[in-house]
Amino acid sequence: MDKLLFERKCLENGYKIIAGVDEVGRGPLAGPVVCCAIIMPYDRLIEGVDDSKKLSPSVRKKLSEKIRETAVAFNICSIDEEEIDSINILSAVKKCMTEAVDGLSVKPDITLVDGVNTHLPINAEYIVKGDLKSYTVACASIVAKVYRDELMEEYAKEFPQYGFEKHKGYGTKAHIEKIKEIGPCRLHRKTFIKNFWGAQAKTKRRSS
Repeated sequence: MDKLLFERKCLENGYKIIAGVDEVGRGPLAGPVVCCAIIMPYDRLIEGVDDSKKLSPSVRKKLSEKIRETAVAFNICSIDEEEIDSINILSAVKKCMTEAVDGLSVKPDITLVDGVNTHLPINAEYIVKGDLKSYTVACASIVAKVYRDELMEEYAKEFPQYGFEKHKGYGTKAHIEKIKEIGPCRLHRKTFIKNFWGAQAKTKRRSS
């Protein structure tokens, strides 16, 4: 697959500065959603860039460092769990992506966005599975993933009982069982855990 297919089409259509944006952390029970917007040079492609989920943590970290060093510009934004609960995850992702693009030091003519059309208030082309199909989006995906993983590893030091360093806030069986056992912390998205924690909390109140 030509990882620059969408970039070439944009260039052929007269766009000169192309950004890619992707989010990480849409599904976890805890922690922020993180977006990276990035503009990459196309005359020196970085070998090994792929969908971040297909790469090992060590490979992702090395690639992230190289991507950040090579990028024309990049910007990372996050929306915390409290705001996710307040405005819902779809609105949080849209806000995060928009702010990531708006904060670039170099303004893109068009942005390649991973996913279906979410009607962002920017000039964008939406690519389903964009991190698999677009080099620029894949670069954004890797940087966002490494940034969020490292953030959750730091949170694990503050809240060691939940094992954030292992599951990064996703809803693993061990994570859910721990929430049921000791309750949520401030990092948990209350709207994401209400199906099992709400009932658990009511049961505990009735038995106390």
